[in-house]
Amino acid sequence: MPLPRNVRLFAALLYASLGLDALSVAFQDRTPTATIGSDVIMMAHLIAAALILTLVYLVRIASEDRRNWARWLLVVSLALSVLSLFQLISDSGLQLDNLIETISCALTGAGLYYSFTGDARGWFDR
Repeated sequence: MPLPRNVRLFAALLYASLGLDALSVAFQDRTPTATIGSDVIMMAHLIAAALILTLVYLVRIASEDRRNWARWLLVVSLALSVLSLFQLISDSGLQLDNLIETISCALTGAGLYYSFTGDARGWFDR
């Protein structure tokens, strides 16, 4: 059975968001400071990469394998990302990194909207 239009939009928007997240992590400052050593920075980047790969997997199984629980985990992930974004903006103001994260959250929100509307409604009810 071919993917419904809204499910394709859901997957495309979430993959775009995750690609943006990967670019954001790739271009983050990796300069060690007195309080943050190079080992901590490397571990943080590895954790971010593992999280992005996990989210890519969740998008794939939600869209192609019709797993409703994966879609709901993505909703929880968006909620946590938005809370984290609010904290970042309140701490450091609106900077380029925060703007990229805002765009990423907006893409994820739009994709998740498509996953709950239109021809995607019956896709996850199996």
